[in-house]
Amino acid sequence: MLKKSATLFTVMALGVTAAACGGGDSDSGASSSPSPSASAAATHAPKPELRVLMQYDRIDPNQDYTGKKIIELTGYPVKYEMLPAENPDEKLNLLVTNQEPFDVMKLNSAQFYKLATAGALEPLDDLINKLGPNIKNAINEKSWESTKINGKIYAIPETGSGIAISEELIVRQDWLDELGLQVPTNTDELYTVLKTIKEKKNVIPLVGSKDSIQSLLGDIAAAFGVTTWWVDNNGTLTHQVETPQMKEFLTYMNKLYKEGLIDSELPLSTSAKAIEKFSSGKAAMYKLAWFNAPNTINALTKNNPNAKVSVIPFLKGKDGKAQVFANTGTTWFIAIPKYSKNKEEAFKFLDKKLEPAIFKELAIGIEGTHHKVEDGKYIPILPKFNEDLNYASGFMTGVDEKNYPTYWQARVRKDPILTSYFEKFQENAKGLIVTDPLALAPPIPEIAKNKQKLDKLQLDNMLNFITGTQPISDYDKFVAKWKAEGGDEMTKGANAWYQSQKK
Repeated sequence: MLKKSATLFTVMALGVTAAACGGGDSDSGASSSPSPSASAAATHAPKPELRVLMQYDRIDPNQDYTGKKIIELTGYPVKYEMLPAENPDEKLNLLVTNQEPFDVMKLNSAQFYKLATAGALEPLDDLINKLGPNIKNAINEKSWESTKINGKIYAIPETGSGIAISEELIVRQDWLDELGLQVPTNTDELYTVLKTIKEKKNVIPLVGSKDSIQSLLGDIAAAFGVTTWWVDNNGTLTHQVETPQMKEFLTYMNKLYKEGLIDSELPLSTSAKAIEKFSSGKAAMYKLAWFNAPNTINALTKNNPNAKVSVIPFLKGKDGKAQVFANTGTTWFIAIPKYSKNKEEAFKFLDKKLEPAIFKELAIGIEGTHHKVEDGKYIPILPKFNEDLNYASGFMTGVDEKNYPTYWQARVRKDPILTSYFEKFQENAKGLIVTDPLALAPPIPEIAKNKQKLDKLQLDNMLNFITGTQPISDYDKFVAKWKAEGGDEMTKGANAWYQSQKK
């Protein structure tokens, strides 16, 4: 029996309890395939209109190409609605409490956990076995673990585009050449390069942002061994804040900050401000995300026509080895509300969307119209690809996990700069990638309860230690506070699940 949430969903759960209960082969090749439109149109019985709740995006989903194409290919009339940009959780709570007749919901992890534990979502185990042949083919067995509560499946996991590295340090190569410097390979060499740039060029040596914990970590933290959120120490999980490597990393960053080698405005800097400083020629080094590469590099070369940029290979640690963290796991949870009157039809709709040919068309469009195939690679046909498919990912309700990473790469081939940086980052990361031990864990109550406030506590303290607002000698006091305010509880929950997987 599910443990009921005692928070926002108490009233909703009572309402749900009273609600009535209503009722291929994968394609990895790059060859042309017939449009599924004809077969999809061969629907027989009238199908009910389904109401689908999506996350916010800046479109009218009912007028979008992909939204209309889904209706055409599945044969289901669909009415799309979106959560608002502001206070989406409150809106979702209100919708479910009022039992607004949605049939499918695309939820983030926290939303999924609250609704599932409140008894507001339909268990999908029987529907998967009875009506889900395409879903079973598309989703890997391990991915289902992320959607289980007390052993039952409450959502279809959407795991995204596979393992890919998003960011890597870049540096002004023309300035390195001018100063006779080599691209650094470890943190000692990085310090020398930054110090020389400061002394000789009078620019900001390294610029970054305070937007998130991950924006403060990245390549430099990885060289100190700080990569994943959780670390397996002889079978027991330890959070990154409790590792000596985190303290060592922050000590190094504090040294850089004190000597003016990191932007003095780091505590106030956003990603947009950091990009502006690098692209305007005010900074020498920056951790670039490949999806920001076209705007950043084009702006830099416009402002400084002679500027040259190099990607810094992932820095090596004291052991001479480099590593890089890849964020993996389930991004979205596709659920059917308990009170839906069209549960079976909603599930058939979701299964139809993962029919191999339909999924491929929804992901990268029609060959010859939206994409072409060159040397086995999917290449977008512009501008048609962008015009029709720019928001396609928002409509996804689970992905073909074997083939989507290949289809998805068409999106990074829309621009030669984007393509070059994406491919360079992935090439540099080969053999170096590490993933979190909890990447495919289901929502863990102790983590769901504490993570948001503890992430903020960690971010605030990391900034304090880097800038010297708080001395690094206080680090153990911070860890004690982190543990007392939920860290110990979160660690206990993480290890309970981790140990259960070894039985």
